[in-house]
Amino acid sequence: MPKPIFLIGYMGSGKTTLGKKLANKLDLPFIDTDEEIVKQIGMSITEYFGEHGEAAFRELEREQIRKFADNYAVISTGGGAPCFFDNMDWIKANGYAVYLQMSPKALFDRLSQSKLHKRPILIGKSPEELRVFIEEKLTEREPYYSQAHLTIDQLNTTVEALVTLINQHNT
Repeated sequence: MPKPIFLIGYMGSGKTTLGKKLANKLDLPFIDTDEEIVKQIGMSITEYFGEHGEAAFRELEREQIRKFADNYAVISTGGGAPCFFDNMDWIKANGYAVYLQMSPKALFDRLSQSKLHKRPILIGKSPEELRVFIEEKLTEREPYYSQAHLTIDQLNTTVEALVTLINQHNT
């Protein structure tokens, strides 16, 4: 049975947007683990973070990733998901990991214009603090992200090219 395709990468790298397009091209279901968590907990991730903290959220995230092991689907993970517990090893063993790589500058440009209230970790940061935060977190997470089966340049890879790459590597 084919394995799920897990999209990993930093927040703002396009895991959900590209994931929906990829799922459509491959005629597969699309699953966003953050959306699944929101359905499960009945509140926003920002609210959950505030009430229960990051550690509790990371536990929920781990459960969600494992829940879809038997689904042949395109699965968008939270940006930090591969970096906690043994999640990256599990993803690689039970699915096909695609890292949507972007430069810190490109991420900053995207995140500066996004709805920051939806991203609890960014609330209240000045532009300079946001830039430094992205650079530091990306450096910290890169060792996990770089373990993916496939790394793509997110800004310069079309959905069609990604389908071809996945088909070449995921056989």
